[in-house]
Amino acid sequence: MADLLFEIGTEELPAGFLLPALEQFQQNFIRKATELQLSFGPVKVVGTPRRLALMVENLGPRQPDRREELLGPSAKAGLDADGGFSKAAQGFARSKGAQVAELQVVDTAKGQYLMLIREVAGVATTELLPELLRGLLAEFSFAKSMKWGANNNSFARPVQWLLALYGQDMVSLSLDGIVSSKSSRGHRFMAPGAIEIEGAASYEQQLLAAHVIVDPAGRRQAVLAEIERAVADNSSLAGAHLAVDEALVDTVTNLVECPFGVCGSFDGRFLELPSEVLITSMREHQKYFPVLDAQGALLPFFVAVNNTRVADISLTRKGHERVLRARLEDALFFFSGDKKRRLEDRFGDLTGIIFQARLGTMLAKSERLIKLAAMLSEKLAPEYLEAAQRAARLCKIDLLTNMVGEFPSLQGDMGAAYAVNDGEQSEVALAIREHYLPKRAGSSLPASAPGALVGLADRLDTLVGCFGIGQQPTGTTDPFGLRRLALALLHIIGDRGYSLSIREMVYKALALYGDKVDGSAETVDAVVAFIKGRFVNDMVARGFDQGAVEAVTSLGFDDVNDCKKKIEALAALRNEEPFAVLAAAFKRIRNIIKEHQGGEIAPALLVEEAERDLAEVYGRVATAVQPLLAQKEYGQALAVMLALKTPVDLFFDTVMVMADDEQVRGNRLNLLTAIAHLFLEIGDISKMTVS
Repeated sequence: MADLLFEIGTEELPAGFLLPALEQFQQNFIRKATELQLSFGPVKVVGTPRRLALMVENLGPRQPDRREELLGPSAKAGLDADGGFSKAAQGFARSKGAQVAELQVVDTAKGQYLMLIREVAGVATTELLPELLRGLLAEFSFAKSMKWGANNNSFARPVQWLLALYGQDMVSLSLDGIVSSKSSRGHRFMAPGAIEIEGAASYEQQLLAAHVIVDPAGRRQAVLAEIERAVADNSSLAGAHLAVDEALVDTVTNLVECPFGVCGSFDGRFLELPSEVLITSMREHQKYFPVLDAQGALLPFFVAVNNTRVADISLTRKGHERVLRARLEDALFFFSGDKKRRLEDRFGDLTGIIFQARLGTMLAKSERLIKLAAMLSEKLAPEYLEAAQRAARLCKIDLLTNMVGEFPSLQGDMGAAYAVNDGEQSEVALAIREHYLPKRAGSSLPASAPGALVGLADRLDTLVGCFGIGQQPTGTTDPFGLRRLALALLHIIGDRGYSLSIREMVYKALALYGDKVDGSAETVDAVVAFIKGRFVNDMVARGFDQGAVEAVTSLGFDDVNDCKKKIEALAALRNEEPFAVLAAAFKRIRNIIKEHQGGEIAPALLVEEAERDLAEVYGRVATAVQPLLAQKEYGQALAVMLALKTPVDLFFDTVMVMADDEQVRGNRLNLLTAIAHLFLEIGDISKMTVS
């Protein structure tokens, strides 16, 4: 056995391409080696912007010998009347590179067939590797690929070199004139020459000596250490710390091969810009890390990460400062210009922004949001009616500003800043910012009631509008991000604990569109079913018992938090032995009563002692459970219902439900139907998988 090292050297890859490419590299090798029946040990992938590398420990020297049994045509089709081989048999043998005389007649479950049985010697790994590695090169999938020169192959960026070693020996392969070798290359500027690699075991250390940290995890730690060092080395920043954005750290890690931090500064007058503007300018455009004081306020400093060590750090610092200054000058110009006109004065200008071609302008959407926010406020938080309506009126106006035109990610943040400048109430400004939350899965939710109300209105309006014109998601296609909107809707409702009829609000939101959309009951059903689907998936993904989720949602879906309470109650009891037995009995009850509508239970028709006992226990349980159900104390209600377990068991052991006497039979069905309806107030427990 020997170790395999395969490095693909490229021009600088985009930061977002690196980790997905490494994952493909690893998975594709494992799949191909497994298909070839090659044994191998741990598979590691590492990379930088200039290289993707695969390291495999203990790759076996050859395939194992194997016995092949290849089934051919049936004996009836493969043999002629004289017992000779037919054209079908001859064609089969020829396709396998064998002589027809090598075919044997064997018995199978389907009858007699012709079979080619042969012993195949394993191929040496050294013979298999060139084709295997060429296959790995060809199977990368990138968001964007390119061809260069007169080449036929494509890659994310032009390939510059190939390093392929199996043990100490080079694996020969080529790609569009680039021939593999034993050599890698060091850092583009600090060690640009070729480096002859001794083997997989020494690869990382040899590159480290050439100023390349090839392992992304190690390079990430180096980035963090460098940005902290850059701040610590600045004597004027005692007590300061960095605003470390994990996504930015990941990006910077994949932009450099060896990080070097430098701390720069900018004019304090730029601090009059909202902090979101400063952070966005530094983070998104320049990949800089902001510096904060001990109280968390922005300081006029930043840290940049270079890919090379420079002799004159002050020159590099000035370069970064000059680039950032130009960005901040633009931002300050836009901010000052935007503040000259109040948000309210721009409201009519929203007619110039199209929300959706068939759904009208952003002005029309804003007018619907005002009404929807009012409806939601009246139901959920009447004390915030005025603030929610005002925020709904102003929340989209910052789309007209120069600042949001320059920094689209600041929509909401800039609206809040301009609202404060205009003298709007603080809760209105906060709601303008928060109505976009959550911006992505798992991120922060609105902290204020007006922000939550306007956020619900905004998402509800978009959802029903798109469904109303037949633009619902299909398969993996979701151009308007409706799945994300539905999930945000559910998370806001869940977080705030709102009791809200989804169906009612969908109907009202559709009505606000008038004749622009199909507001039929079918559309309402489609929207509710879509939201329900997101709810089910989300609950299961968050670890809730799938059986409990199905038990509740199979009966209906309208109030999100009510459904969640029922699911939690069922999940809490599912593993208790009485509940397990009762769930099985309930399934039997459901099968027996089928479409029976139920009716009054006549005590005089309760003939058997077991059914009298069951009716008596049911009466007591139903009386105790009804107030608990009214108070939505589902866990306590289920605990009371468990008292039915023993009498139900005894009933089925001793009583024939389908009695000959029609009245007795009907009365027993009425009793079972009443018990079923009691449980169905919470969920169809027959859907639950009980361990």
